[in-house]
Amino acid sequence: MSIRIGILGYGNLGRGVECAIKHNPDLELKAVFTRRDPASVKILTETAKVYHVDEAVKMKEDIDVMILCGGSATDLPVQTPEYAKYFNVVDSFDTHAKIPEHFAAVDKAAKENGKTALISAGWDPGMFSLNRLYANAIMPEGKDYTFWGKGVSQGHSDAVRRIKGVIDARQYTIPVEKALEAVRNGENPELTTREKHTREVFVVAAEGADKAKIENEIKTMPNYFDEYDTTVHFITEEEMKKDHAGLPHGGFVIRTGKTGWNDEHNHVIEYSLKLDSNPEFTSSVIAAYARAVYRLNKEGQTGCKTVFDIAPAYLSAQSPEELRAHML
Repeated sequence: MSIRIGILGYGNLGRGVECAIKHNPDLELKAVFTRRDPASVKILTETAKVYHVDEAVKMKEDIDVMILCGGSATDLPVQTPEYAKYFNVVDSFDTHAKIPEHFAAVDKAAKENGKTALISAGWDPGMFSLNRLYANAIMPEGKDYTFWGKGVSQGHSDAVRRIKGVIDARQYTIPVEKALEAVRNGENPELTTREKHTREVFVVAAEGADKAKIENEIKTMPNYFDEYDTTVHFITEEEMKKDHAGLPHGGFVIRTGKTGWNDEHNHVIEYSLKLDSNPEFTSSVIAAYARAVYRLNKEGQTGCKTVFDIAPAYLSAQSPEELRAHML
């Protein structure tokens, strides 16, 4: 029996989830829900249908896991707790500073309604989070470093697009090469947020928009840009389509540590990702965690989870016997 998936929101992430489902035979796309006119949304899966978001709750018996593909700035803080009342849900909430409060809201809604939820699935938070945890557990004496990019941040780009007067935007996160090399060399530098990354934003502004005001709103935006050196470029729609159509990303999680009775041995753990499509890779992570959420709910585990709470075997379509025989 296939796990029946619903997708709420059909932007870059929603389209990526649809593609990920195709590569997982035990998952089945049942429906896509949109705030747009459903007739205007064309999906690739012939066996699934598109509905208005207002129809979602009426289909709660037809969907095993609802994947929420809205933005972290304003969509998910409202949507995830609300839909966790009716569905098992997975989201990719990526505003790190607000994860504790988001978890609390979703946990309350899910527990009260016997549902299982997982927040912040993706690569950071997500896969990078797991690697930070593993490295800390293995080397308790050490230092953590995370570098993102160069690449397009969907969450940051979405946050910029919500500024009044902005038609479109792409935000690139760029590691400071000098800082990255110092970490890899085992120098254990003390780095501020500003010393690790820069941010570069390309904006298509509406005609007559106050560009100086837009630039100031970007550079002072809490949790997104206020702690970084940020460069803002205003470009045309044609330039955006020509030069910034792709959504690449990636990054590095590094922990340096010591072992031995007198800390005589140095070690560096590094996990890296080089992603041709940020939303498609994020979607692939989400699809695996949707499988885990379904299994946990069947076992009677309710409430909110994060990637820290999920045993790796729950992510795989393979049986425990197959995993032990081929991957252990």
